Amino acid sequence: MSATDQRPVLVVDFGAQYAQLIARRVREANVYSEIVPHTITAAEVAARNPAGIVLSGGPSSVYEPGSPSLDPGILQLGVPVMGICYGFQVMAQQLGGEVAKTGRREYGATTLSVHGDGGALLAGQPETQTTWMSHGDSVVKAPEGFTVLASTDDTPVAAFESDERRLYGVQWHPEVKHSEFGQRVLENFLHHAAGIAPDWNSGSVIAEQVERIRAQVGDARVICGLSGGVDSAVAAALVHAAVGDQLVCVFVDHGLLRADERRQVEEDYVAATGIRLVTVDARAQFLDALTGVTDPETKRKIIGREFIRTFENAAEALVLEAQGAGEAVKYLVQGTLYPDVVESGGGTGTANIKSHHNVGGLPDDLEFELVEPLRTLFKDEVRAIGRELGLPEPIVARQPFPGPGLGIRIIGEVTQERLDLLREADAIVRAELTAAGLDTQIWQCPVVLLADVRSVGVQGDGRTYGHPIVLRPVSSEDAMTADWTRLPYDVLARISNRITNEVDGVNRVVLDVTSKPPGTIEWE
Repeated sequence: MSATDQRPVLVVDFGAQYAQLIARRVREANVYSEIVPHTITAAEVAARNPAGIVLSGGPSSVYEPGSPSLDPGILQLGVPVMGICYGFQVMAQQLGGEVAKTGRREYGATTLSVHGDGGALLAGQPETQTTWMSHGDSVVKAPEGFTVLASTDDTPVAAFESDERRLYGVQWHPEVKHSEFGQRVLENFLHHAAGIAPDWNSGSVIAEQVERIRAQVGDARVICGLSGGVDSAVAAALVHAAVGDQLVCVFVDHGLLRADERRQVEEDYVAATGIRLVTVDARAQFLDALTGVTDPETKRKIIGREFIRTFENAAEALVLEAQGAGEAVKYLVQGTLYPDVVESGGGTGTANIKSHHNVGGLPDDLEFELVEPLRTLFKDEVRAIGRELGLPEPIVARQPFPGPGLGIRIIGEVTQERLDLLREADAIVRAELTAAGLDTQIWQCPVVLLADVRSVGVQGDGRTYGHPIVLRPVSSEDAMTADWTRLPYDVLARISNRITNEVDGVNRVVLDVTSKPPGTIEWE
């Protein structure tokens, strides 16, 4: 079942920090979901013909003037609706229940008591379970005709339902892992209460996108800027599966890559896909442009500018080549993901993302139409599709890596000597994390060179004055917030010993234990 064939579950966003997470959890239940703003009208919802609706949480109080509201007609459409936290309270208020500030707030892990058989939402679950609450207001009276399904010590109406009207709600957050049976609650709503079959998967996405790409592209030529990252690699593989040799990928080696990345793209990726790849060696060009530059933002702008120039020159050469063969290059593949669309104001699925938003600053007047086969997908779904397409695991499982590469992981001027030093240290860190089986337990581990800092050390019975290397292992789901990863001490010790023994010019390894916020994931 494809995204376009399956009626979507609409996640109505009331300003929740977890709206995207709710949409992901729905998809983990093999049901297609889309995020829409709370300002959507009943007529707009009806036009989308959803299979179900989930109302998200939010930071407001339903009785405050100007708080986010819901078109009351949405609850009269006969579409199954589930409210979560603030969405639960909006439902209760609009349907004649009562919401109040009781002075008995609940934040964090909270014990829940299930009443009777739990109804449709809580069927088959333990009478007592741990849920994750985050609310100051409470539903103190359920709407007429609704059955109260659960309560806590401080919240007498923690869940309710009207199975006849197909309306349901919970006060806690089932989408977060801290809620013990949270995914089961969502699946009960989706599969049982709403009757939605769990038939949306990566295989159906591939079939759908191949069909759509062929319809869009026809017999025209297509180009793709391949970075070696997951998004562009999977997007290119999908397009190649659809139009074959009509696609040409351009890989710009700016000299700021990590060890072995160019070989992975040129050999492993090409061997797995059969894609025609044009590599542009621009290492000297980028290094010259960065000479003497230390300001982080200036570095980013220079790297972005030089990348655009290099890509455009390569694209122009390919256009001339195609014209000589009587063909046209009309399309540019872009690895836009669904979070890019949502965060750019496109939660309704109608926003037009500018070309410069997701391709490192490509100009608005770029003379290509965009092909965006991943724009309805989250990162984990993209990885699953990449594996199904047979892409090499080092590319599919690659952790996030900034477009400016090692250029922004050197604190100070970027030089060839410093790049070589950082590349060697980074390779050691990645090798040790892989050997310890920790790759899937962290979001990423930036390795930073403090090039403008020196520290005194003792190596070989002599005094040294070398650079410190910073390890920045972080855990995150979406990179909006992050915490530092508690790596085992023995792994940290091996990394430190290897770097200080094997990398000339480094005599100290330090660990960054700052969360985000207040710190960012990258140092620059």
